[in-house]
Amino acid sequence: MTSSPARPRTCAVSAASAPCPVVVLDTDGHLAELNDPARALLPAARLGQPLSSPAWLVDADRARPAPVGGEVGERFFSAHPSVLAGGGTAWWLMEETAHRSAVAELAAERGRTRFLTEASAALLASLNLERCMEVTARLATEHLADAALVVAPTSARSLPVVSCDHRGELTRSTVSEPPDSVPGLAEALRGFPPVPSRWIDPATAPDWLIPPGFGEVGSLVITPLPGLGVPAGALVLLRRAQQHAFTEAEESLAGLFAARAGAAMSAARLYAEQNSISDTLMRELLPPTLRQTQGVEFAGGYRASKDTERIGGDFYDVHPPAEDSPETLVVLGDVAGKGLEAAVLTGKIRNALHALLPMADDHARMLRLVNNALRTSHHTRFATLVMASVRREEREVVLRLTSAGHPAPLIIRRDGSVEEADTGGTLIGVLPAITSRTARVRLAPGETCLLFTDGVTEARGGPLGDTMFGDQRLRRAAAECAGLPAEAVVERVQMVTSQWIGDGRHDDIAVLAITAPRGAHLSAVDGATRGRYTA
Repeated sequence: MTSSPARPRTCAVSAASAPCPVVVLDTDGHLAELNDPARALLPAARLGQPLSSPAWLVDADRARPAPVGGEVGERFFSAHPSVLAGGGTAWWLMEETAHRSAVAELAAERGRTRFLTEASAALLASLNLERCMEVTARLATEHLADAALVVAPTSARSLPVVSCDHRGELTRSTVSEPPDSVPGLAEALRGFPPVPSRWIDPATAPDWLIPPGFGEVGSLVITPLPGLGVPAGALVLLRRAQQHAFTEAEESLAGLFAARAGAAMSAARLYAEQNSISDTLMRELLPPTLRQTQGVEFAGGYRASKDTERIGGDFYDVHPPAEDSPETLVVLGDVAGKGLEAAVLTGKIRNALHALLPMADDHARMLRLVNNALRTSHHTRFATLVMASVRREEREVVLRLTSAGHPAPLIIRRDGSVEEADTGGTLIGVLPAITSRTARVRLAPGETCLLFTDGVTEARGGPLGDTMFGDQRLRRAAAECAGLPAEAVVERVQMVTSQWIGDGRHDDIAVLAITAPRGAHLSAVDGATRGRYTA
């Protein structure tokens, strides 16, 4: 004895009283009963006749009765069967049009949100303007249109354009045609709201707007790329004639994407402008490149307190002789503090010293004037300075050294002995009156005057990691540099100091060497240009 397959429970509710459409079919598939909602839904259905539509319900009744769903006209229904006592089946139709529409819209919104999130991440991954334009064009082509162009505003006559065609190929170009040649482009570049795509005739698109091999343009969207205070450009979306036109929802999504792209491009442009300004200002704050001047060797080295910084509170300058100043003026200083704030004050001191070059023969007067300038400024920082006026006499080099609260320079003799210049004074920027003492030093060929900041002597490191480098270690390192050229002296002092510091923290470090060349002079005829010296 075999058991028959299980069937749905018999419906005990009258179809006529059901609020939803109910279709009752007998065992042969003929219509046995229709309630009023079902008659309104299936006006062609006739009692006693086979059910002809919808086809999905007919097919479900022929098979084993099970819940099924499908469209009736523009509406969607799910059908649930109930087996009747006589063997027929009652199909209860529940409309799910609104539910399916909501589910589809939710899925679409999730897709839009996911796209905008991924786009934001991709756009913010770079602060390079060209890269941002390329990413914008590529993402727009992949998700919004068949091709896309990003047009950047410019004060020049040619418009920078990045385009991505239907094959995903990126192209950079400049367009000399005025933006007025494209409806809505000039307004978008000025940041005005976008013109609806239905108002733009695709046939008016100029040739430069259409990628090669794209074909006929069926729909066109031009939307601004809003920036941070100023427009960042315009986004142009192209769709082929074979595709459906842009819908309002798609244009709205394009606007949301454009807002993110515009913010990224504006940030990249702002970063580029600030970087350009920083580079310009940095060039004025960086230590100069030194060379041989008037038969005297000059070499300098600088290391900021942080390896990620290029400037700080230590500085040096070498001012060649001028018409009213026959000596080379060397200045090395240390401003209290570190980083950019100290560097700004450093720049002001350097500018002040440069303006005072006509009185470089009087160190004390220059220091007094700089001291007065610092005390009347809004800065509360102080500084130490050491000045050296340098000239060549025959084979020797004569120096006048004046310190203002700065470590005294070291004189490295050819025999390896190291002397401290007899100079000293009070720091500048604190007291209303300062004092200073000038030392006169002669350098024989091969001898060096070493100027340095306290970043060298106060550098902490060594085996225990917290021991100061100190004056004695600097003297021993200087003694090893006897007879070396200026550049070698600076490199040696920097190397020894760096090895002592290791990976530890340190202050700004500046070193400058003034060396009398060892060879005989073979100068050019004018006596002012760089000369040559024998070994």
